[in-house]
Amino acid sequence: LTVNLHLLMVTFYRPKPTKYKIICEAKAFPSDQYAIESQVRTNGFDPKDAIIEISPREGESTIRHSDIIKAIEDAGDSLALVLFGGVNFFTGQVFDMMEITEAAHKVNAYAGFDLAHAAGNIQMELHGWQVDFACWCSYKYLNSGPGGVAGAFIHEKHAKNPDLPRFAGWWGYDKAKRFKMEKGFEPILSAEGWQLSNAPILSMAAHKASIDMFEEVGMDSLVEKSERLTSYLGFVIEDINTLITDGRNLEVITPKSLKWRGCQLSVVAHGRGKDLFYSLLDAGVITDWREPNVIRMAPVPLYNSFEDIFLFGQILKKLIIH
Repeated sequence: LTVNLHLLMVTFYRPKPTKYKIICEAKAFPSDQYAIESQVRTNGFDPKDAIIEISPREGESTIRHSDIIKAIEDAGDSLALVLFGGVNFFTGQVFDMMEITEAAHKVNAYAGFDLAHAAGNIQMELHGWQVDFACWCSYKYLNSGPGGVAGAFIHEKHAKNPDLPRFAGWWGYDKAKRFKMEKGFEPILSAEGWQLSNAPILSMAAHKASIDMFEEVGMDSLVEKSERLTSYLGFVIEDINTLITDGRNLEVITPKSLKWRGCQLSVVAHGRGKDLFYSLLDAGVITDWREPNVIRMAPVPLYNSFEDIFLFGQILKKLIIH
C-alpha cells in the first residue's frame, strides 16, 4: 500500500512554486504521514509549510466535514493534492469522498484516497465520484492475509493519458508489444500501466478466493448486514454502560450515523485500557488495541454473526461488571 501511495504521488503530486500544498487528515496512519512527508521533501519543499493537517475540533473525536471543505477552499490555488483516508483507521469515521473530490477539483487540485479500511467495508463509486486515484491493501476486510497484494484505482481520464509522468516498468508496458523488448515506454491504458512487478501467485490465489466470495454475496447485502451487526454491537455496549457504577463507561467515538461509519466501532475504555483488551483476548475475543486508549471492534458481515456479538457482550459484561 505504501509503495502504491508513493507511485501514485509521483504522478499526482507535481508541485510548482506556488501550488505545492497537500491536505490530509491529522493522525492518519503513520505510513501515510511518512509517505506524504518524504514526497514533499523529495520535491524540495518544507513539510511544515506544505502539509495542511485537518484535526477534530477541541473536545471532539472525529473531523467535521465542513472543516475539510473549508480547508480546501482556504488553500485555494496553492493546493496541489488532497490525500485522505476513505475511513479513518483510528476512529472508523467514513469521509465524504465525493464532496472532498468535488472541492479539490474546484481549486484545480487532485484528490486521492487511502482505502485500507474502506475496501471490502463500505460502498464506493470511485469512478462516478471522479476520484483521481486511490489505493488499498487486501489483508484487512478483503481477507487475503499478511503480505497480500495491494490494489490501485486510477480514473480512466488519467489512465488513458500515456504522457502522464510515472515510475515505469516492464509489467506496465502495452501487452501487445511487451515481448518486442523495444525502447520507449508505451503504457497499458489502465491502472495496469503503473504496475512494476509480477504479483505473487500463491497469495493472489488466496486473494482471488476472497474476491470471488465478495462477488457472489455482493456489497449491497454485506453493507446491509454490516449496518445491523454494528448497530447491535452499539446497543450491547450501551446496555453494559447502564450497569457500570464507577463512572468508567465505554465511550464509542465512531460516528453514530450509519452513513459515516463502516463495521468498525472504536471504543475508549476509560480507566481500563489495555487490561480490558488483554482480558478479552484471554477470553478468546479478538479486538485491536490502538494507543493511547482505543479498542477497535469490527463485526465483519462476511463471517461474523449476531450470535457472535451476543456472546461478546456476555464476555464483556462479565469482565467489566464482575
